[in-house]
Amino acid sequence: MYLTQGLHRAVQQTPDAVMTICGDRQRTVKEVAERVARLAGALRGLGVKAGDRVAMLSLNSDHYHEYLLAVPWANAVLNPVNIRWSPAEIAYSLRDSSTTVLFVDDTFADLIPVLREAHPELTTVIHIGDIPQPAGALCYQDMIDAAEPIEDARRGGEDLAGVFYTGGTTGLPKGVQLSHANLFTSSLGAAASGWFVSPGDRVLHAAPMFHLADLATWYTALAQGATQVFIPAFEPIAVLTAIAQHRVTKTLLVPAMIQVLVDHPAIADYDLASLQGILYGASPIAQAVIERTMEVLPSVTLTQGFGMTELASLITVLTPEDHCDETLRRSAGRAAPHTELRIVDPDDNELSAGAIGEILVRGGHVMTGYWNQPRETAEALRDGWMHTGDLGYLDEAGYLFVVDRIKDMIVTGGENVYSAEVENAVAQHPAVASCAVIGIPDPDWGERVHAVVVLQPGSALTHDDLRYHVKALIAGYKAPRSTDFVAALPVSGAGKILKRELRKRYEPGISHLDR
Repeated sequence: MYLTQGLHRAVQQTPDAVMTICGDRQRTVKEVAERVARLAGALRGLGVKAGDRVAMLSLNSDHYHEYLLAVPWANAVLNPVNIRWSPAEIAYSLRDSSTTVLFVDDTFADLIPVLREAHPELTTVIHIGDIPQPAGALCYQDMIDAAEPIEDARRGGEDLAGVFYTGGTTGLPKGVQLSHANLFTSSLGAAASGWFVSPGDRVLHAAPMFHLADLATWYTALAQGATQVFIPAFEPIAVLTAIAQHRVTKTLLVPAMIQVLVDHPAIADYDLASLQGILYGASPIAQAVIERTMEVLPSVTLTQGFGMTELASLITVLTPEDHCDETLRRSAGRAAPHTELRIVDPDDNELSAGAIGEILVRGGHVMTGYWNQPRETAEALRDGWMHTGDLGYLDEAGYLFVVDRIKDMIVTGGENVYSAEVENAVAQHPAVASCAVIGIPDPDWGERVHAVVVLQPGSALTHDDLRYHVKALIAGYKAPRSTDFVAALPVSGAGKILKRELRKRYEPGISHLDR
């Protein structure tokens, strides 16, 4: 099992089929294969050796597609960089992984001097784009044109495929080591579930490709022989245009993207008849967003894939059929074909159905470990099970209900409150665009339930009105005891709300957000 396997299969079976679409540029399978072999030859000519890490700092494009194939073709290791990080965070990941070769596109070319200063071991920068060549950088297209194609190293199996840095929602990012077998296992599980990418699909990449959610979709599409369509980043008109112009059938979006898309006033102006399904994941979705999507796009199926970087990334699947049941919509679905699940107490004793505990996962998709962090690896991979740090429960039918991150659980007045449950209730108010619920210090309750809310444009809402709304949906002790209304929430590169950043604003000596 190796990442480039799908390309070799496509060369044999459909060499003249369109493999990539990026703007007005289309390339066939055999054209992509030729470019990948040459790019791999160029990397080898630069001195890239077996196991070396090669990074990519770029928006989505067909060049990203070529990078993902050429690096393992050259027997090296992928290191996709989070595009929403600060220069210091990017440099940290490059230093931590001992990366010496970096691809960078026009959007991030200005960071080259800063990154080189912060990480002097960054010896080679390869520029992708149309702006004048940055000083000291090599030209991507010139390298391909000048290089001789090489044979695929067929790096695979338990060999390291990539170092994928977590979003850092709870601290410094950790480099997750995933093997080719890890990624292939997750891809096969996604395909076997029957609700992801199928042969003949046209898959739109609007979510960032550095993130495992989209990368897993990319690899499943590659293995299935689908056509891959790229736009630089999510923007609602760009998504609608790409679907209509290129007859896109499937796409992966995070919930916040779905909400923006279905609420866009111009959505009815685009021919979206080709779109068959939306895959979503990476963060919880509000029931109101599901209902709105089903109303606006009635012929489009919804499939949830719950996962994490350490699991390459798929764990459970909530199928389109499951979405027809309002109760099941609140779940993350059932274990994907390649996954084994259990719920345990703090001593790792398995719990019965309905009991809340930590979610543990086992299977061939479990990471090999964290880069240069043996203690954290040993803590996460105990007794053959990945300890996810998520709290949840299984019902009698095996559906997983995720209630919170362990670190996000709020203990108020001796009661456990799961922020995800409160957030779901808050999000059902029509004036709420997005929200986060955290526990903040309280002299009487230990912690109090606190909501941070972004309102819909032109809407108004008071704390008392919001509390009244929430108490009609869940127990009164779970309702927010305080609320701040803000213009935006801090998010990671994957679209996850950074609750640690919110909590910092309520630490002693730090003034809280304006109400």
